Amino acid sequence: MEIRIGIANTGRELTFETSEPAAELKKSVAAALDSGATHVSFTDSKGNSYIIPTSGLAFVEFGTEESRRVGFVA
Repeated sequence: MEIRIGIANTGRELTFETSEPAAELKKSVAAALDSGATHVSFTDSKGNSYIIPTSGLAFVEFGTEESRRVGFVA
């Protein structure tokens, strides 16, 4: 699944793919924002870790968990 994160006052977005389910990621972001945590962390499918300050989150977009189709579509 692809995740796009917009960071306030930054012209670029952070985009990466992860194998974690969307529901689990939504819960972790919501819990961090509700509890007043200073940051939220993610791990992509390659094992890279990202720590983002919650005060700088502009948006978090979760892509679909559906795998891409291979072949020609008629």
